[in-house]
Amino acid sequence: MEDRQVVVTTEDAVAVVTLNRPQVLNALSQSMMEDLASALEACDRDPQVRCIVVWGGPTVFAAGADVRELADASVASMVRSYRFQQWERIRRVATPLIAAVSGYALGGGCELAMACDIIVASETARFGQPEIRLGIIPGAGGTQRLTRAIGKSRAMELILTGRPMTAEEAYAAGLVSRVVPPEVCLEEATRLAREIASRPPVAVRLAKEAVLQAFETPLEAGLLFERRCFHLLFGTEDSHEGLRSFLEKRTPQFTGR
Repeated sequence: MEDRQVVVTTEDAVAVVTLNRPQVLNALSQSMMEDLASALEACDRDPQVRCIVVWGGPTVFAAGADVRELADASVASMVRSYRFQQWERIRRVATPLIAAVSGYALGGGCELAMACDIIVASETARFGQPEIRLGIIPGAGGTQRLTRAIGKSRAMELILTGRPMTAEEAYAAGLVSRVVPPEVCLEEATRLAREIASRPPVAVRLAKEAVLQAFETPLEAGLLFERRCFHLLFGTEDSHEGLRSFLEKRTPQFTGR
């Protein structure tokens, strides 16, 4: 485990993907992002995995990009580096992603948490985009996802000052779904993942896709997309099982078909 930058464990249809560079506060180097994207894609292809938790450890989620890779970069080298291809691969993961954040989630770490579908934060979590202090700006979605999550004014303040946001501030702003004691952060995220994993997987994937469409399309187009997903699900065995089990007052047995 000590030699791997990303560690994956799977139990009860839930994969826990752990960032494993604690000696540098899980700084997101390009090689680590490649390993992370590959690990998430492998989980996404595994039919036994129905929800994924991304975890950085009890003291830090990820403190940002690996600045050593950026210090001597030029415009040309950045364009040639394919630095953001891994982020696009993560964005295309269809399986629900839960970020379990304890400690710092700054810069790329905050962007990684926001690239997930749900954020469970410990009371020690700190979120922020401090790139402005280095003379740059967020480049992996920070200006876009943070603004969509918490609104223009608060996003402007955090991005233009570089100051961090506490877990309670993040919860009040709508960035995270819940705040828990640090000793149970991973446990709570995993419990939520198991709950999601117990739901019909085709419906879960289409529901995730429909929610994400709300950020990409006008309302009319989003409503049409939702309606098409709704109609499609009546072609699944799980929808008939769910409806019948409700009428028969029994626990549904979902198979993913």
